[in-house]
Amino acid sequence: MSVKLAQKIDFDIVKEITHITINKIYPHYYPTGAVEFFLNHHSDENIANDISSNRVFLCYNSEDNAVGTVTIKKNGICRLFVMPQYQGNGYGKELMNFAETEIAKHYDEVVLDASLSAKSIYLRRGYKEIEYHTIKTENNDYLCYDIMKKQL
Repeated sequence: MSVKLAQKIDFDIVKEITHITINKIYPHYYPTGAVEFFLNHHSDENIANDISSNRVFLCYNSEDNAVGTVTIKKNGICRLFVMPQYQGNGYGKELMNFAETEIAKHYDEVVLDASLSAKSIYLRRGYKEIEYHTIKTENNDYLCYDIMKKQL
């Protein structure tokens, strides 16, 4: 398993990992309007801008398949997704370890927005809830999430 900086030619892979994971996992936790919000938030433009800014990383398995992605913005972990068929094999943990190590080089804390599907993972890693937010989406659906922080 390895983590590498994503290049412009990796755009389709990052988008695929992100959108497939949202489409397969999030409907079990969120209403349709919230799922659509996530898909729009992780737009082509946002993904391309993050790749161009050298903030996006890909996790590869031993067969050199891209199985997950994470985006690091200053002391924030964003867009952390592992393809559904590879979940439960330690790739998310590897991406979290990588992101926390990179952030620790310049900051003493890490912050992230926790989706409902990942919140328990972050709690087990020592993250604490610092804020709770809701966003009203289309169809009068709500997206609920926590901002979490961990001291490094």
